[in-house]
Amino acid sequence: MIQVSEPAQPPAASLADAAVQLAQLPRYRRWGTLTAVRGAALSISGLGNRLAIGDRLQVERPADKSGPSAGAPVVPCEIVAFAADAAIAVPEGPTEGLAPGARAWLEESPVLYPNDSWLGRVVDGLGQPLDGLGPLPRGRRPAPLRQPPPAALGRRLIGERLETGIRTLDVFTPVCRGQRLGIFAASGVGKSTLMGMMARFINADVIVVGLIGERGREVREFLDRTLDQAARQRCVVVVATSDQPALARRRAAQASLAVAEYFRTTGRQVFLLLDSITRLAHAQREIGLAAGEPATARSYTPSVFTELPALLERAGPGQEGEGDITAIFTVLVDGDDHDEPIADAVRGILDGHIVLDRRIGERGRWPAVDVLRSVSRALPRCHNADENALLADARRLLGAYADMAEMIRLGAYRSGSDALLDLAIQRQPGLEGFLSQGVDERSTSEAAFAQLAEILHP
Repeated sequence: MIQVSEPAQPPAASLADAAVQLAQLPRYRRWGTLTAVRGAALSISGLGNRLAIGDRLQVERPADKSGPSAGAPVVPCEIVAFAADAAIAVPEGPTEGLAPGARAWLEESPVLYPNDSWLGRVVDGLGQPLDGLGPLPRGRRPAPLRQPPPAALGRRLIGERLETGIRTLDVFTPVCRGQRLGIFAASGVGKSTLMGMMARFINADVIVVGLIGERGREVREFLDRTLDQAARQRCVVVVATSDQPALARRRAAQASLAVAEYFRTTGRQVFLLLDSITRLAHAQREIGLAAGEPATARSYTPSVFTELPALLERAGPGQEGEGDITAIFTVLVDGDDHDEPIADAVRGILDGHIVLDRRIGERGRWPAVDVLRSVSRALPRCHNADENALLADARRLLGAYADMAEMIRLGAYRSGSDALLDLAIQRQPGLEGFLSQGVDERSTSEAAFAQLAEILHP
């Protein structure tokens, strides 16, 4: 008698793994040909009419034109527009060696598969490791580079106050869980230093740092000097340096949001630092010009102002049962002009802005936050009544002093002419000391308000 055993039922975990593996299998390949190269735009024909904006292509470089000195055998591209019967694509690498009639084929759109093993690692916009620490295992849950933000009415409200460890911010521009703020500053005013302080001090489960268009030298410096070891262990860093193509820089920004969204869905509190939105706008401008868009304000194309809200709105509170993405986006204001188009557009989207002023830094006060021009839309809700009263008193004195600062320095103000200004002059040294903080000095909100109360009401 032959006994036939029942087939073993696969466990649920194996089925889930199989589903992920099936989703990652390449689909059938569709071919086309390169018909023209115009600057940063390639014309591809023969791929049919089932293409879409954002689809990814590979264009083959002839064998005698590829190699270490000429480039890789294929040039990755992304479709950005259509013209007549051709698709317009922007290349992601050098186009030297491409020839008419070169084969082009569709590739799957990139999707990330992050998991907890990504913590402490440095990756590019495709999730490939850059730190030399070996390959990264794929997670089970896909994280698309492009996806819509949570539904407006399905999101939770901004949460409780989140201490940054920086007195100036915790008192004058407080950050709440799920809030999105911008740091607006010119180059060399201390954005990276302030970001590093927040990454080291803030109470968050996961930190995601996107370095978009950053100088290659400063990437290593930010990782090794600005962040400490404890911050690195709970941090995922996504990098695209300034020498990389516009597509790679834009994709790194999208990947930063995708990684942050993944950890938010697991119920964790995520702190996102994206540096910088301005360089993302520059990358999108290059892509838009290659697609034939008209140049508008300061040569920015219309797609720039479409891309900004689509990306920034993805951060913030999650739905019920999820965590939050508390986000800080830096804006590099050109020529210290805080009303330039990108700064103006971003300021209207975010929930507050922190302004760094070069003149304050030149006076020796760091961080160089201009508290009178900085705003948090979480106020006054995130402070209690006593804290709001102290904040109002401090702003009143700082504003009175700022209005007459030049007259005071010139000695043209006579004591006794204005009681409020006399008090502001008396309290100014204490307030300046309060607004100054060492890079490694950590403060608490309770201690900050106690110190402020002692300065204002000794």
